[in-house]
Amino acid sequence: MKLLITTDLSQGSQSTIDAVNKRPWPAGSEACVLHVVDLTPFPLGAELLETARQGAESVVKSASECLGSSGLKIQTEVLLDYPRRAISEYAKKWGADLVLVGSHGRSALARFLLGSVAQGVLRTAPCSVEIVRASIEDPSHARRGLKMLLATDGSDCSIEAARSIAKRPWPAGSCVRVISVVPPFFPIADVATGYSYVQREVLPDETLEKAAWFRAAKAVAQADELLRESSSVTIERSTPLLGDPKAVILDEAAQWGADMIVVGSHGWRGFDRLMMGSVSESLALHARCSVEVIRP
Repeated sequence: MKLLITTDLSQGSQSTIDAVNKRPWPAGSEACVLHVVDLTPFPLGAELLETARQGAESVVKSASECLGSSGLKIQTEVLLDYPRRAISEYAKKWGADLVLVGSHGRSALARFLLGSVAQGVLRTAPCSVEIVRASIEDPSHARRGLKMLLATDGSDCSIEAARSIAKRPWPAGSCVRVISVVPPFFPIADVATGYSYVQREVLPDETLEKAAWFRAAKAVAQADELLRESSSVTIERSTPLLGDPKAVILDEAAQWGADMIVVGSHGWRGFDRLMMGSVSESLALHARCSVEVIRP
């Protein structure tokens, strides 16, 4: 497995390094610690840019030293570019399986700063992306492993998310809770335009409603079956929940005390992406815990 670990000068970067160190990784995994010196503040200042580059070299060297006990094969890279695009471009060039981006915090300003880079990475990275947030301090955290909330809709990308969890090692005592949310609208197939979405109140047909609940229950069962292939996690299953997916997933994660939310990326475009693809971005920006968006 190839991990691309992005760094800057924030506390979020240290949280990313800590998260990598605390987890086991598949045998033979390697990591690249990447720092992109943002060219935006340096349109004319070549001297300042060189100073920033030297500082970045120090940052990635320090980060790689902190990862010395992770068992990963480590390399470093410093780029002079625009982070929003450069991270994804380098991930594609290097063949990364997972990009880890640290969160600056939970304030409105922090979400804005995160969004300026992380949204670009989430939208354009060729691989899975994790937005890393420091876990809330808990004396029992080291004993219980990680609490992961897997949100699934039964789609291929959700199945891929379950497989991703199942095939990776996790700290002892880790647990996965599987949920599926029935939204207040139902997908209606249209040959000409693809899938469109109609408000639930417009379609009172009980058959459609029952089908939606059945799909959600089936999605949970499919994820449960895949996760049982893992010896690294225990599994909790939830009955389907009704509501806006973004709000329900965030609430469930907060109430359960999740360390990470895991979702699949649909990779949709246009109207479908506006309606459903934004779920992963909203979770990444607003969750209190880490969020991993799985892309095949």
